[in-house]
Parts: sequence; C-alpha cells; structure tokens
Amino acid sequence: MTDFLAGVHETLDRVASTQADSVQRAATAIVDALAAGGVVQAFGAGHSEGLAMEIAGRAGGLVPTNRIALRDIVIYGGEPPEVLFDALLERQPGIAHRLYELAAPRPEDVFVLASQSGINGSVVELALLIKERGHPLIAITSVEHSSAVPPRHPSGLKLAELADVVLDNGAPYGDAVLPLEGGGAVGAVSAITGALLAQLVTIEVVRQIQAAGNTPPVYLSANVPGGDEHNTALESRYAGRIRRTA
Repeated sequence: MTDFLAGVHETLDRVASTQADSVQRAATAIVDALAAGGVVQAFGAGHSEGLAMEIAGRAGGLVPTNRIALRDIVIYGGEPPEVLFDALLERQPGIAHRLYELAAPRPEDVFVLASQSGINGSVVELALLIKERGHPLIAITSVEHSSAVPPRHPSGLKLAELADVVLDNGAPYGDAVLPLEGGGAVGAVSAITGALLAQLVTIEVVRQIQAAGNTPPVYLSANVPGGDEHNTALESRYAGRIRRTA
C-alpha cells in the first residue's frame, strides 16, 4: 500500500507540473464552445467511462455536459441488450457512427474523449468523425502507453494524433505502477489522474467564466437541500441536448 501511494503521489505531481498549459487550452476550448451555445460531449469506453462521468452530470461540475456511452445503442438506439455482452465492442469502429448520431451534437459542441491507450476502434473512429464535423477535440490519454502499442484502427491513427488538445494522464504502459514477480503489475492509476485532469479543466473553465463577469452553470449535489431545484432549473436551458440516466 505504501508503495502504491508513493506511485500515485509521484504520478499526480508529474501530471500537475506538466499539464498546466494543456489544461488551460482545454478549458478555453470549452469556454468558447459554451459561449457559442454548445455543450460538452464526453465519451469513454470500458474503465474510461468513469472519466466521462467525472465530466458530465456530477456535483460541482458543469451542467451543459452530455455523457456518451456504448450502452446508448441499446437505451436510445433500440439494439438488443445482448450486444453489450461483447467484451470487444469498444474495438469496433462502426459503433462510433451510431453513437455520434444518437448524441445528435450541434456544430458548436466540444468533445472530450478518454482512453488510456487511445487505440481502440470506437474511440479513434469517433475522433475522426468529430474532426470531420469540425468540432474541437480534447483527448485524455496516456502518452507513454499509446506510444508503446500499435494502432488498432484501420487508419493507423491513435486518439492523441487527432486531438486539438492532449491531456496526458501520466499513467505508465499497462496502467499499473507496481511490478509483480514473474511479470505483470498491479495498482492502476489512470482513473485517479484522469479524474484530477477532469476536475482541473472544470475548475479552469469556471475561473474563466467568472473572470468574464458571468455566472458558471454548475451543479449542486442532489443530496443537499435545494439541489434538485437548482439543477433542474439549469438543465432546462439545455433540454433535449444533455441526457441523464441512472
């Protein structure tokens, strides 16, 4: 446990010291999108869905945010639930087209895509669609991991190569920081550092909005008095554009 905590602290410190400029650029892209009437579209598959949840629909976060998930093809797209039993679903490029269609983004929307490796078909294909449609694209990924593995998308591209802003989560190749005797490692850190980056970007967005003399649309916890009323009033401004599911 002590070794893992030391590894987490070292990685967090490195991310904080190296990613400040990228955090500011990502926040500016989001502020510009919100000022133009856009919302933040966040996507991550597998464990990276947790990072999308860190961005979209949580206490202390921005209201104009929408989480895209693989299960959208079932919840909104009418596919049978059995399609989600495919553990390799996130590797399929074709699913990105359906996810983009179901999200129905407007031209002014900005996207945040999260992927530790940045190589799987769904996230790379979605990144290609995003850039073809002219949206700003922010990627949260491990530069070390992505650089060490071959691409899986037919284009030969990786997420980091398509993004306008890359936020490096500092996680090592394979994500885990504690090597095991005989091979392998334990103690993944990307969820921790990714959450840090998501919060840093959110905080910088709020700072920039306040510096311009405006009130940022920020969620209160639904578990404090008045939270539901506050949140519902703000969400009504983006009716039909942001989805909140269990």
